[in-house]
Amino acid sequence: NPQRIKEVNKEVEAMGVKILAQYALLGPYDFINILEAPSNQAVSKVAVELGSRGTLQTFTMAAMTVDEFAK
Repeated sequence: NPQRIKEVNKEVEAMGVKILAQYALLGPYDFINILEAPSNQAVSKVAVELGSRGTLQTFTMAAMTVDEFAK
């Protein structure tokens, strides 16, 4: 439901997390969302809040640039 996705996006952004991109996938996962957050804790808050509803499961992977990784 595209309208429901937009509603959830607003909730995520209200928690201080920016949605950079969203893609629908073919395979074991239905969607991937690329997010930008001030901290891992902020993303954890989103995952717990959305996961607690029982309507989705989250899989979170923190990422950094190669330059940040090399430091």
